[in-house]
Amino acid sequence: MSTRILPAVGDADAARAVSGLLGQLPDAEPAAPLGDSTSLLDTLARLAAESLDELPEVVLVHERIGPVPALELIREVALRFPAVGVVLVTADTSPGLYSAAMDSGARGLVGLPLSYEELAQRVQAASGWSVGVRRHLGAGAELHSGPGGTVVTVSGAKGGVGTTVTAVQLALAAAASGHTVALADLDLQSGDVASYLDVQFRRSVVDLATIQDISPRVLQDALYNHESGVALLLAPADGERGEDVTDRVVRQTVSALRHRYEVVVVDCGTHLNSANAGAVEMADRAVLVTTPDVIAVRAAKRMVRLWDRLQVRKAEETITLVNRHTRNTEIQPALIEKITATRVARTAVPAGFKELQAVVDAGRLQDLDAKSTVKQALWGLAGELGLVKNAEAATRGSRLKGERGPSGGRRARAK
Repeated sequence: MSTRILPAVGDADAARAVSGLLGQLPDAEPAAPLGDSTSLLDTLARLAAESLDELPEVVLVHERIGPVPALELIREVALRFPAVGVVLVTADTSPGLYSAAMDSGARGLVGLPLSYEELAQRVQAASGWSVGVRRHLGAGAELHSGPGGTVVTVSGAKGGVGTTVTAVQLALAAAASGHTVALADLDLQSGDVASYLDVQFRRSVVDLATIQDISPRVLQDALYNHESGVALLLAPADGERGEDVTDRVVRQTVSALRHRYEVVVVDCGTHLNSANAGAVEMADRAVLVTTPDVIAVRAAKRMVRLWDRLQVRKAEETITLVNRHTRNTEIQPALIEKITATRVARTAVPAGFKELQAVVDAGRLQDLDAKSTVKQALWGLAGELGLVKNAEAATRGSRLKGERGPSGGRRARAK
């Protein structure tokens, strides 16, 4: 039986060396090296969508891969594609790195400069492990080995454009249609998801900052199960503690959420930092919220350019949502699309301050009336983003929530 090997090597010279040795291994079918982490994850996701059997038995990850660091990439592959054996190629063969690689999910480590004997041994061991896992899966219950849930980030061009309202309503819409949903608040200094949803909870994303391996139990302890059915991962109550949440923590956390929930919505706030930049980079869809005024549109353009310069997100991969849209404004969605070079969502959210005021003041955004034009637009956006199973189910869920009695209750309370 041949062993399919997919190398991910960011350095051209190293890629040639790896390919040369892989070509000499008996019964090996090495694929052409991929040059970055995004290409690797996209390729594995595409293959997994076809069938578990289409995935390679072994993935080689070179230490110079990017933009996601090698250990974080290994962790992501291990979480999303557990039937693939991952081998790290690195010049650092110290016990510390070996232990870190194993903790991340690697099945072996090969030192540089490459040795034929060592490479053959590690590939064979990883392949044997992968075949054993697949044989077990074939005999028992099927294990999810696909790309995991859909991750959508919501970022604001500037403060006050409606970022959190958008993120919350997208999560509510997805949950109402029958999906399992998590909403993560990564507006680390000033996140307000808890205030909008009438939640008082001591745990936050900061509690995951010191965890090296986020198990399902650890993740569950950090989540708040909201009455709407959405699991909440909240921002810290003390904004200065947000500094403890690094890009490594965010990547690990988003991966764990993606592995457990069908839809993950991330509120990234309006200020870019390394933590929420990691979430935007990992997202399947990145939404940028703006209002149709000169200041906000300029801010949106700056954000898009910043994402591009930092290689976080390309403009054409960004979806811009126009909030508080009116027909008589001079700046229309088509113009915003041209200015930002992004794809503007077909759904534009109308200005609805009166509709929102009561539920926002009460901290009960989940009680927004089903007839609200703002809610209808944002739930329509959820459909456009592929977050609802069908529009009818989402609408029905919205109507049921709007008809709740005292037990589910609407209650106006000043925050």
